[in-house]
Order: sequence, then C-alpha cells, then structure tokens
Amino acid sequence: MLHTSAVLLTLRSRGIQYATRGTARRLPATSRFNGQQHRGLATARQPPSAAPPPPPPATPVAGNGLIYAGLAGVVGFVLGQTFSEDGFLFGGNNPTSPDASAFGKFGTPEDFKAATDDLRSKLTDLKVSTDPDVSYHPAIAHSVVVFPASTQDVVETMKIATKYRMPVVAYSGGTSLEGHFAGIEGGCICVDMSGMNQILRINVDDADVVVQSGISWEDLNANLKDKEIPLFFPLDPGPGATIGGMAGTGCSGTNAVKYGTAKSHWFINLTVVLPNGEVIKTRSRARKSSAGFDLTKIFIGAEGTLGIVTEATLRLAPYMPTSVAVAQFPDVRKAASAVQEALISTAGDAIQCVELVDDNFMVATNKFGQSQRKYLEKDSLFFKIQGSPSHIKENAKIIEKIVKKHGGLTFELAKNDQQAAELWQDRKNALWSSLSLVPGSKGWSTDVCVPVSRLPDLVYDTKKDLKDHGIASTIVGHVGDGNFHALLIFADDAELPKIHDAVHRMVHRAIDMEGTCTGEHGVGIGKKEFLYRELGEGTVNLMKKIKKTVDPLGIMNPGKLYPDDPKGDMHVSPGHAKA
Repeated sequence: MLHTSAVLLTLRSRGIQYATRGTARRLPATSRFNGQQHRGLATARQPPSAAPPPPPPATPVAGNGLIYAGLAGVVGFVLGQTFSEDGFLFGGNNPTSPDASAFGKFGTPEDFKAATDDLRSKLTDLKVSTDPDVSYHPAIAHSVVVFPASTQDVVETMKIATKYRMPVVAYSGGTSLEGHFAGIEGGCICVDMSGMNQILRINVDDADVVVQSGISWEDLNANLKDKEIPLFFPLDPGPGATIGGMAGTGCSGTNAVKYGTAKSHWFINLTVVLPNGEVIKTRSRARKSSAGFDLTKIFIGAEGTLGIVTEATLRLAPYMPTSVAVAQFPDVRKAASAVQEALISTAGDAIQCVELVDDNFMVATNKFGQSQRKYLEKDSLFFKIQGSPSHIKENAKIIEKIVKKHGGLTFELAKNDQQAAELWQDRKNALWSSLSLVPGSKGWSTDVCVPVSRLPDLVYDTKKDLKDHGIASTIVGHVGDGNFHALLIFADDAELPKIHDAVHRMVHRAIDMEGTCTGEHGVGIGKKEFLYRELGEGTVNLMKKIKKTVDPLGIMNPGKLYPDDPKGDMHVSPGHAKA
C-alpha cells in the first residue's frame, strides 16, 4: 500500500482502488505471467459464503477530470524499469531506442514529459501526482492516467498525445479478458472513461437512450427500472462491463440467442474522438438509415484502436417478465439437439437464454455449496423463458416435451420469482463455483464459437483433449448461438504452458469447424495471432489499411487486435514494436 499526503491506494483483485478527499474509484490493472500478457486469469479469493458482488460503480470526480501520473497501476515491472525525476515510468525497452509502432515512431521520454506538462496546462483544474514511490505488482503500468469528465477532455488529451506521439490506451470497466487495456512497455497515456457514466437522455417514445460510454449496462438497466420505464438494454456481458468497452469488443452475453450481439442493431450511433482530436458522430438517431457507410460498425469490435467512444445512442427493448427452467441430459449431444428443436418450435420466440453447462460444472456447483438444491451431476441446460405467467407455463410445457423426446433426465421450472433467481444465480456463479474444484486454484477463461450444429462436436473434442492432458475444467456454452466458454483450472503457474497449448488447440479446432477464435471476448493480445488463419490475409490487411488511415501514427492501443504480418514486414508487439 502506498501513502501520500493526498492519496490512499489499495490493491484489488480486479484493479486498484484509490481514495482522495472522500471519493473512491478503480484504477486499471493487468496480469502478466512468464513474459506474456495473461488473459482471463482469476483466483479463488472470493469468500465461500457469498457470491461475488459486481464491482462498485465509479464515483464521478468534480471538475474536468483527473490525471493520475506515475502511480498508475501502482507499478509496472519495477525490476529493469527506470523512472524520470517526475516519477514517470519508462521501461528498459524505452522510447530512447528507435522503437516504433507498425505505423510510425513513438515519442521519446522527453516528449512524454512535455506531453504531461501540456496535460497539466490544458486541463487546468485537475489534480496531478507524480510521487515516484512504487511497490512491485506483476503488471505493465500505465505511465499517466487521465480521468476525463467530458468529450472535450478527451479531445485535449488526444491532441496532446498526437503532438508528442504518445500511445493511448482507453480503459473503463476493466472486465475484458484478452489484454485489451494492458499498458505499453515504454510508457503510455491511459484514458479512464469510468467517470463519464451518465445517462444524458431517455427517449421513451423512441425506445432509445443516449449515454456516456463509462456507464455499465447494469447501472443503465437499474436506472430504467427505478424510473419504472418498461424498457431495458438487452446486451449482458460480465458484471461491471461498460458501454464503451462493450462496443470495443463487440460483446454479447447470455441474451444473444434472443437479442443478438453488439454487432447487431443495439448501437444506433457513437460519438468518437479520433486520434487527431477530431470528434465525429457516426450517424443520426433515426432508427434506420441507408446514407453512406455504417461507420458505427467500424468502431464496434475495433477495441479502441481507431478512437475513443465518449457517447452512444442505444436501442432499448421492451422489458418482459421471465422465469427459469433447468433440464439435465445424459450427454452434450442430446442436450444440443433438444435446443435446436426448441428454438425452431412455437416456444422458440419465448426463449431469452439457453445455457449449456457440462457435468464438471454441475459437480462444481454442488461442491461450491451456494445453491439451494443438489443437482444431478450431468450435462445440463438452463433456460430463461419470457412472457406473461400463462405464456411462460405454456411454453415451458412445449420445451419439456422436447427435452423428454431427446432423452432428458429432468426438467424443473421455477415455481416463483425467488426460485427463478436462485436457479439463474447457480448459472451466474460459474467462475467461483468452478474454482472450488481445485482449492487455491486459478482459472484461464477463454471462448470460441462455431456453427450451432458443430457445437456438440467441439465440446466433446475439447473435453476429451483437456482430460487427456490432465487439465481440470468446466464448460459453459451459449448453446443457442454456438458460443462456449471454457475455464481451465490450475493451481501452479508452472502449468501455464500446458494451459496455453490447450487454448491454442481449442481455437484451431473451432476454426477447423468454420468457427471463430472468439465469440464475444474479443481479440486483444491473446487472440490476434489467429486472425490470419480465421479471416485470411486479404481481410486482415484491409483491417490494417483502415487502421493506418484513421490512426497513421499508430498511437491508439498499439499491439492489440492486429496480428503480426506473417511475412515480417509489419511487426506489432504488445509494447513499442520494432520498426
């Protein structure tokens, strides 16, 4: 823990929390193992007596924002790192050598100091700390963190970053799993959008809402519920995810089988600050438009490499009551075949979610001890069924008949709202219950996606592969759209190479089945190496051309998304890449 006259910092498992003058907010944190950015790491630190709470919402800071310099991330790699007299972190691989991105040279340490002075002068009422004291934490720190409170704050930051060629990494909820917000070796500016978390306008008659990008989907929906507005935003990734990050990764969640993903139609428009500081709005608020390119979609899935999203107009859906049912099967194939028939039945439109969990997951749920019941330890389906009470019962009967037809062993529909919440919580406790399989363990979470008809093959082959290599695991799948998540569990970091290889085999297996390396987690650092195989050289090169056009200096989140060129003429590394 660090103490200064103005700031108190404490480490948190999902980030770093600091408090100053009665406010509290989370700072970015990343994990790093064996010299590689580690993706999806979680540790079993949650007390067994309670399910993990969602991260607390950030508290807005008065004024135009806050720069937190030098202490950001608390540290980086202290060994081999140097600090300037003002406390800014410069890595051993620092910009004094001819380091560059794939698209141009980055600035020098002197440029970085000048950029920070400019940030102080342009954002005049911000607090700045450059205390050089650090403590070791396994992460690449961000050298300077800016907490904007307005689009104009982001504009000023980007103009300064462009002037001095400083890399910029956007951050908000901190829930992504593939190294998206990792710092850059040699130093970077982190723009933490979590303070821009306001709802700007709710258009009930149009069923849309205008928000700042730092608001979480949970806070948005809670606000609509509190106002008794019968609408909600249906994308539901991990707890704490914010609108800007959801756009950046092209997220989805359990509701995708009914409502689709971020790449569907839920983002009507985006306000984006480009690398040169220019502000654009990607389109109007009209429900549909055929005017020009769909620029909104270019930024969805771009992972902060083309600009920083500051506002979004979101489409809302009518809120409908739901209940939960659980069915259990002798194997994955029978469960998947039941889902395929259920989705095209007359009950299909009532299915909001359908989640496949494997037998290992059910063992973990029973062992975790938080469930109100003991389950058969078999491959299972969790259904969320929506509609009026009478329609829910009617559709549940149709689904139950289909389940029995395909060899289902059990089918249980919640008797009331409380029981429905308890059943669904058992599904949502996936991470913490899975880690209970191996005391003191960690989990590497990854996802892939294939055509729905190939999901049983992928799950079966993956489970066999993991068993053959002695890797404990659980599998949770959004079976209605062919997406599944595997949590690979290990107790010793010496097992990481084995875990890493298993993830690679899983990805190649999915691509062989005409699938994708990621259904909803995004690419980041962890999955970029697979893009040439999945998309082809022409497609990836077009992505790079768009990147070069929008961000010719290559300062936006360098080292993420775009894979190294297989011919070696465009090398991009997680840090300041070599020219």
